Amino acid sequence: MSGHSKWSTIKRKKGAADAKRSKMFSKLIKEISVAVKDGGGDEDSNPSLRVAIANAKGINMPKDNILRAIKKADDKDAANFDEVTYEGYAVNGIGVFVECLTDNLQRTVSSVRAAFTKYNGSLGKNGSLGFVFDRMGVFSFAASDMDIEELELEIIDAGAEEIDLDDGMIIITTAMEDFGLMSKKLDELKIEVESAKLQRIPASTEKLNVDDAKLVIKLIEVLEDDDDVQEVYHNLEFTEDLISAYDL
Repeated sequence: MSGHSKWSTIKRKKGAADAKRSKMFSKLIKEISVAVKDGGGDEDSNPSLRVAIANAKGINMPKDNILRAIKKADDKDAANFDEVTYEGYAVNGIGVFVECLTDNLQRTVSSVRAAFTKYNGSLGKNGSLGFVFDRMGVFSFAASDMDIEELELEIIDAGAEEIDLDDGMIIITTAMEDFGLMSKKLDELKIEVESAKLQRIPASTEKLNVDDAKLVIKLIEVLEDDDDVQEVYHNLEFTEDLISAYDL
């Protein structure tokens, strides 16, 4: 499992406090807003909006919140968000890729740079991590009593490259170009997806001692806590010693 996926699992286990959940809602509302601005407010004809709504439902965002977000984004006077990415290195050369949605580029780059500097990292040029991460589709949903072998037969033609079972969740990875095909297939199978996103998966991961790894994780947490940051990807390997240090 990739470092990012393992980190997502750890965050789930740690539990989401109300403040964290509120931030998650804010990030998904931005995602909905961008989808509506790009393709309109009808989810039947807007695949990006359909995915954003599925992600919102995956974190139990109330239906009323979702509908309000769509209506607000459809207003011509609604705020416009720019998609921007930043690439840098944490301690010992761990690659960190940051995806943002912002209405103030100067504020965002200043905040991201300050986080890297505080935790002994450095912000690099865009493209510097092109060899570290592959853009892939990642779908996750509850395993319940699902027959994994039967599921695998159903989704292999939709582009499934990897199927993982972790802590009661099924995680399917596809090539970026198969994202839409897999999304459609899971809809046909009436599988309620908790998360469906194009993610940046590290081609390989790097091990650090626990103290250095914790410094990387602190940087990741601070970046994820930034209102302008949507996703943070990294290639830190979650060793058994590191997982044990978090008592998980």
